[in-house]
Amino acid sequence: MTTFADLRLSKTTLQALDDVGYEQPSPIQEQAIPPMLEGRDVIGQAQTGSGKTAAFGLPIVEYADPELREVQALVLTPTRELCIQVTQALRAYAKPKGLDVVAVFGGAPIRSQQAQLKEGGHIVVGTVGRVLDLISRHSLVLHDCRFVVLDEADEMLDLGFLEDVEKILSLTPNSRQTALFSATMPPPIRKLADNYLYDPEHVKVAAAQLTVDTVEQFQLEVKQAEKAERLVEVLAAEKPDQAIVFARTKIRVDQLYKKLKDGGMNVKALHGDMSQGARDGVMLGFKGGRVPVLVATDVAARGLDISTVTHVVNFDVPISPDVYVHRIGRTGRIGRQGRAVTFFEPKQTKELEAIEKHISTELTQWAPGARTKASLEGATAGSEDDKGFKAVEIASEAPTADAVLGEVETTEESEAPKPRARRSRARKVVDTDAGGDSAVTETDSAITEDPAATEADETPAAAPDQDEEAPRRRRSRPRRHAKPNLTHSPDEPFVRLLAGVGASGGVEVADLVSVVTKVTGLDGEAVRDVQVLQHFTLLSVPEAAAEQVVADLSGVSLGGAELRVALARS
Repeated sequence: MTTFADLRLSKTTLQALDDVGYEQPSPIQEQAIPPMLEGRDVIGQAQTGSGKTAAFGLPIVEYADPELREVQALVLTPTRELCIQVTQALRAYAKPKGLDVVAVFGGAPIRSQQAQLKEGGHIVVGTVGRVLDLISRHSLVLHDCRFVVLDEADEMLDLGFLEDVEKILSLTPNSRQTALFSATMPPPIRKLADNYLYDPEHVKVAAAQLTVDTVEQFQLEVKQAEKAERLVEVLAAEKPDQAIVFARTKIRVDQLYKKLKDGGMNVKALHGDMSQGARDGVMLGFKGGRVPVLVATDVAARGLDISTVTHVVNFDVPISPDVYVHRIGRTGRIGRQGRAVTFFEPKQTKELEAIEKHISTELTQWAPGARTKASLEGATAGSEDDKGFKAVEIASEAPTADAVLGEVETTEESEAPKPRARRSRARKVVDTDAGGDSAVTETDSAITEDPAATEADETPAAAPDQDEEAPRRRRSRPRRHAKPNLTHSPDEPFVRLLAGVGASGGVEVADLVSVVTKVTGLDGEAVRDVQVLQHFTLLSVPEAAAEQVVADLSGVSLGGAELRVALARS
């Protein structure tokens, strides 16, 4: 069986892989890494969750030179979530070598990203729109860029980014090495590859490997009027540790969220009309295990990589079989078992049949306690956990500011990058050894409070996919004292607070929101109107919780400076 050492990776890189918990390469890694190490252009066809971030990330880390301060590699992603997810993985691989990885994406302050690029960055991961913006401002210079990766190229096509991608490629050296990764290869993507890749090695994971074989897949015929009630029934019967419920539209997500919440369920919503702070709050709660059920649009179908998700429910039939594969890929990760239930109406039988044909699997009729034929056969034969992954658990305790900042990067279409030096340490928070980067995925803590934040590069999430990278090990210890989860009434007045840290210390909106929610117990919706200025930051919290927030945050270190928080004087 092939190992990472067989792929001729350096000892430094092998140590990084051991730190993040990988023992053996996945098929896409085994096939793509050798030609990339040889300097070949590569086309990789594989679904999210297959390990492709490591497939292109490890060769980049191998050849990037920490002594050169120029941007040596650019990874383009279609969404913020995927941008954050990829950044998190690359930082884990690059840390032993001392390489800086900078994430740039929309929805976060551009000045902070400009400052990070000015300080230097060997590898840049970004969404298409923000990369072009930074290039136009002369903050991102690609004259010395040796590697370019197009991740989820088919998603870029769906979002209408291909013309901008071509513009970015035209600004990079002709001698660059280019890798293109895509779940599907429609004609426009093939044409892009023909025009911008030189004699590429085509790596394709077989169709049987493209589907998620660690997920038991079920179908349930439901009338439209009964879907919400049947969802409650399914969740009650399945008792998921964590579940993602996918709906087609933002309105449907909000409606379903309200219905489940009114029924007493601990649930959050996630879609593209949510503010950055709200998304961060949702993702931190979900990743930390405090939110068992997430109702989301397809923004969470890519770039959301949470190994504890045990169930996926397709409340609405996906718009295409490919989207179905991405959705169910949110569970059954890193070799664990997952379950997926797809609701369909009688008129949607053909759509269901198209999915079954695409995955070469017939979905089993769902019933409480139902098992698929494949799972029963697997149980008889014994557990096959040969994916080459170690089970690396994420501490659900409150992490340090370092850990928080790392986690937040995993929040959305492409989330705010953390200070690469990871200087911050929270004395009141716990965790000393954490990793970073998403989201994947998008995040929001409840129904949108800032409907103005919809961006093109956030639509479907990655997620993650993948990506496939397991979270870095963390040591955690309990908090000094327990805090109740502070909630607020929609009608409760908010007050303004002033925090003595700002952009000059490398602090960004997502950084502060994540620390506040972790340290104080507030949820993401209770932290509003965050404005990061040069030397201080303004934020709003519920009036009833203001004194406790001030007390809890005092003494926490963020961005290398101690937080000094007080009520803002009007």
